[in-house]
Amino acid sequence: MKIQSMAFAAMGLFLFPALSVAGGKAQKPRIVKHGTLDLDLVETTPVVFQERLYRFEYVRQRYKPNRTGDSYFRFIDVGTGEPTPGFARGFHLGSAFADGGTMYVTGTDAWGGHKVQMFSSTDLVNWDTRTVLDLERYEIFNTSLCKVEDRKRGDRYVMMFEIGAPPEEAGVRFTARFAESADLMTWRLTPAECVYAKDRYTAPHCLRYLDGYFYNFYLEVHEGYEMRVVRSKDLVHWEPSPLNPVLRHSPEDKKIANPKLTAEQRAIIANAENRNNSDLDFCEYQGRTIITYSWGDQRGVEFLAEASYAGSVKSLLQGFFPKVKQ
Repeated sequence: MKIQSMAFAAMGLFLFPALSVAGGKAQKPRIVKHGTLDLDLVETTPVVFQERLYRFEYVRQRYKPNRTGDSYFRFIDVGTGEPTPGFARGFHLGSAFADGGTMYVTGTDAWGGHKVQMFSSTDLVNWDTRTVLDLERYEIFNTSLCKVEDRKRGDRYVMMFEIGAPPEEAGVRFTARFAESADLMTWRLTPAECVYAKDRYTAPHCLRYLDGYFYNFYLEVHEGYEMRVVRSKDLVHWEPSPLNPVLRHSPEDKKIANPKLTAEQRAIIANAENRNNSDLDFCEYQGRTIITYSWGDQRGVEFLAEASYAGSVKSLLQGFFPKVKQ
């Protein structure tokens, strides 16, 4: 099914400050929800590659237009709505990361599997693949990559991966664990204290790095399920944003952002239970931050939605951690 996002094309109509101040207090960065793109698609990544905006999609086996009989990964060219050829058949919970002229995708061998597979391509058609983590004691779910530019230690890459086990490291499922690499090929686990967080449900999804801080966008239970953000300099000690949550469920989730949705699909959207905003990911494109996320009942009825922020990723990250005047 071709999906063309009209909301992306119309984003220039939204004119508002990236960060406002009311009564001397910082207000959270204003994220504008554009509505639903599709049904039964959840884990997606907006990403810029060769100066074009794409949306990486993990196509589940139960996705109705999926006629392959198995899960797989693909990219959607947001400007045209055209999909790339599918790849990574049988893999799950993918996430995309572009570095230089290469696109990297990580995914797991199973829901709660113990292997993380990496796929790489320079054309989104032909893919090389290798196993980058093989951890028999672990149950692994979502992954997210970021690049760390560090003059002292040298540039490196950090992978955040979601674990449900072992219990001594996961605590309350689900928990962020980390690995790092100098070349995206050889990965090593960080020390066991590099987690967030073992005391409650804190399902991680999106990792970013800026000016010495790692930013973890994760899912927490609070009047449903909502996206929050914490940051850390060492992956051990974490600081929550004073402006959390980042996203929480609202009527705007049910707006229609994809004009190709059928009357039947629109009726399903209108009547669906909504108590969740999760699986947030984002990238910067033409001066704006493009966001995808999911909403639904957190019990299997799920929808893919889009949003945007009228500013850079840098200003979005900094905006959730405003400087406090002494």
